[in-house]
Amino acid sequence: MTPPPKDPQPRISENDRDTAVRRLQEAYAEGHISHEEMDAHLQRVLTAETPGDIESALGSLPAEDPGSTSTITVATGRIRRSGAWRLPRHLKVHSALGRVSLDLSQAVFEHPVLDIELQLGTGGARITVPRDAVVDLEGLSSVWKDTLYKAGRGARPGGGPTIRITGTMGMGRLKIRHARR
Repeated sequence: MTPPPKDPQPRISENDRDTAVRRLQEAYAEGHISHEEMDAHLQRVLTAETPGDIESALGSLPAEDPGSTSTITVATGRIRRSGAWRLPRHLKVHSALGRVSLDLSQAVFEHPVLDIELQLGTGGARITVPRDAVVDLEGLSSVWKDTLYKAGRGARPGGGPTIRITGTMGMGRLKIRHARR
């Protein structure tokens, strides 16, 4: 009698691979690994076939700092933040009906990466980012209108904060612009 076949290790998803790549980029941006180490780890992550392969590629990195999370929620009305305000690692902005205006140009970034989760019903949003910020909109879906954004001239990876915007826009438009100074 032959033994039952072992359960094959599950394959990794592209989302798992993307998460591992982001973690490596953050470790590099924070100075935990050198450029050469990042290249070697990236090669291992991009060729990984199982979750164990990814875990071994990330094993030498320091534990991930989850950072703080702040939530701003209104049912109706306006959300407005500007000036020198401290930004958490994760910022959740939820508005059923109303406008959102976030000016990050003078804000204090406590982490090199800021994740903003937008959950907006009806009403637009405007976000002003620092001149050298890199904006990632891949995780944002818009039901009605496209996002208006043109990458700034000073925006380059490693030059300023990375701002990842995810979530869902309902019946409004998101406008993103870089600060002039």
